[in-house]
Amino acid sequence: MDILDSIVLGIIQGLTEFLPVSSSGHLELGKVILQDENLGAEDSLLFTVVLHFATALSTMVIFRKDILEIIKGVLKFEWNEDLQFISKIALSMIPAVIVGLFFEEQLESLFSGNIRLVGFMLIVTAALLFLADRAKNTDKKVTFSNAFIIGISQAIAMLPGISRSGATISTSVLLGNDKTKAARFSFLMVVPLIFGKIAKDVLSGEITYDSSNFTSLSVGFIAAFVTGLFACTWMIALVKKSKLSYFAFYCIIVGIIAIIYSYNLAV
Repeated sequence: MDILDSIVLGIIQGLTEFLPVSSSGHLELGKVILQDENLGAEDSLLFTVVLHFATALSTMVIFRKDILEIIKGVLKFEWNEDLQFISKIALSMIPAVIVGLFFEEQLESLFSGNIRLVGFMLIVTAALLFLADRAKNTDKKVTFSNAFIIGISQAIAMLPGISRSGATISTSVLLGNDKTKAARFSFLMVVPLIFGKIAKDVLSGEITYDSSNFTSLSVGFIAAFVTGLFACTWMIALVKKSKLSYFAFYCIIVGIIAIIYSYNLAV
């Protein structure tokens, strides 16, 4: 993969992982538009994993104080707020883990430049954002039942074009949770899933590494990490101010363009 292509895809991943516009959908669109013939299926998987690893690290940097406080609370071995939060995160992971274990092949088959699907799913994302932006803010914390329902949204968001942050934050807000707490829960709940997926792929041998791709992987990682820091901070502020409708309009526009472009490719 060209260095410039790596930087572009890294920036796309860093921004769209946190902004509610679907990182997986934009990566698929980016790969189709860039049309890099040097990026095979295995290289594409590795590159995608590296970019997701970068944004997971940026999440940990932004929420480093929260993570340290949670770890300290858990180490007290008491049923306190921190241990309850970890338990809610674990509960929220169950739907995505089930989908990942039993429907992995069917899911991966959707990540093959199917930009028509991406377009329609972006429009679904837009509808969720419109609904969430109109929800009233509260002081309510995420409950255990909420965590599982939000987890179902996260599993559905494994489809390319459905924004994970958009789906989980919207679901949480529509359940009546505080918007800031909803964003915090949404960003932290994906971290263990990303690391778990990476560990699974590495141990299964699905990921192969070619040293000739080191430079492109490195610059892609750095681009995703740096832009992820910016996007995560920005997204938290936007959720507080109820500005998600702006991204809804964006998703509709990009979705329609993707659908039209897919029909042009088919001609």
